[in-house]
Amino acid sequence: MAEYKPGSMDIRAKEKVFAGFIRMVTWGACISVLILIVMALADA
Repeated sequence: MAEYKPGSMDIRAKEKVFAGFIRMVTWGACISVLILIVMALADA
């Protein structure tokens, strides 16, 4: 088994996936808020 050295792992791919996830959640939240605003205005 290879010896583990803390801080030596390449995490660029994981950072890219995490950034994509955060972007997707942000867009989803914004779209949800916009839908709720439109629904509230349409009911008024």
